[in-house]
Amino acid sequence: MRSIESQSETATKLERIAWISAKNSTKTFAQLMHHVNVDSLQECYKLLDGSKAVGIDTVTKVAYGKQLGDNLQMLVSRMKQMAYRPAPVREVRIPKETLGEYRSLGISNFEDKIVQKQFQRILESIYEPIFKDCSYGFRQNRSAHDAVRALYKHLYRGNVRMVIDVDLASYFDMINHKMMEQFLKLKIKDKRFLRYINRMFKAGILTKGELKITDEGVPQGNILSPVLANIFAHYVIDMWFENTVKSHCRGEVELYRYCDDMVILCQCEKDAHRIKIALAKRLDKFKLQVNENKTKLIRFSTWTKDRSSFDFLGFTFYWGKSQKGHKILKLRTSGKRMRSKLKKVHRWAKFMRHKADTVTIWKCFCRKLQGHIRYYGVTHNMKQLNIFTHHATKSMFYWFNRRSRRRSFNWDSFTEFMMRHPLPQTKVYHSLY
Repeated sequence: MRSIESQSETATKLERIAWISAKNSTKTFAQLMHHVNVDSLQECYKLLDGSKAVGIDTVTKVAYGKQLGDNLQMLVSRMKQMAYRPAPVREVRIPKETLGEYRSLGISNFEDKIVQKQFQRILESIYEPIFKDCSYGFRQNRSAHDAVRALYKHLYRGNVRMVIDVDLASYFDMINHKMMEQFLKLKIKDKRFLRYINRMFKAGILTKGELKITDEGVPQGNILSPVLANIFAHYVIDMWFENTVKSHCRGEVELYRYCDDMVILCQCEKDAHRIKIALAKRLDKFKLQVNENKTKLIRFSTWTKDRSSFDFLGFTFYWGKSQKGHKILKLRTSGKRMRSKLKKVHRWAKFMRHKADTVTIWKCFCRKLQGHIRYYGVTHNMKQLNIFTHHATKSMFYWFNRRSRRRSFNWDSFTEFMMRHPLPQTKVYHSLY
């Protein structure tokens, strides 16, 4: 009973912070560390996923939870004495869609994840009410599909001539710690709270047994990184765009940003060229960079003769034709994303072919395919979903027949197998209208 009451109290206190921040966007917060207590950390423990990778101490959620009360009491005591120091994060490199490129993920110790989770909740309560509408990434009650839908509706109105497809170079790795602290100090006056965030910055990254400590970068995979990245982008990009860029443009301009993935829509071509130059200068001021090779100016309107298109969040936006022959805005799965995912399916099927029986592997494949369909199941994209399903299924058929020297299926028997174990249905999960 006490646990339920404490959870309610924690939620109420965070809601109170959010209410104050929404009512007064200039309000500062001087007392935050009292929100980091045994009850709030216990709630964070319950919110964390125990199946995630472990940090350098290899402690799992189950192991930490065996003496949860004592562990949290000791943790809070250390934090009150300023004796708590986050451990270095363990670096894991995963391949990107571009061949030869990797994305670094930072895996923290489980105890550090608990602290990060509570800090994340506090920061979200403060900043969520003041974030701009153009921001969609890693925010409460906002998703990638909300960003895609809003972008689609703006383009559908037909008053856009130019699109700036912006690509930021290694955004998470380039965030400067000192500048990040200065931004946080605009709203947060609790020195102990800021000192702990600074310690998280200085914890370092353990790469192949070597500890690296730098003055920039927030590790992707870290619970606190998404909200910190959003705060940095809020001050560097969103506020600048809303307060400065819009007032200096002749035509209508709009920004849609999902963390570091963003596009800018312009009514006038001159505005687009000026914004592209100004954006590079603005980012350079805060030690960020535009990827010049991938940032493009695209003519995109109903009267454009060439087949212009651009990608955003895994979808390609383009002008197609309706059933009656009228020009209409459509979207489909990005070709780059489609090829990458089909290659992953092919490699996965090859790896799994000897790991379990056929039915088990097939059911696992269907669950993965269902996840793909749920994300890409958007208006106008049914053809691409069916093409993906067809090629992914062919990969499974190919590797099922290489489990041994004897073929497991011909196409007729494989069709019967699929009738007994049907594929997930392709349908529209996210309507754009």
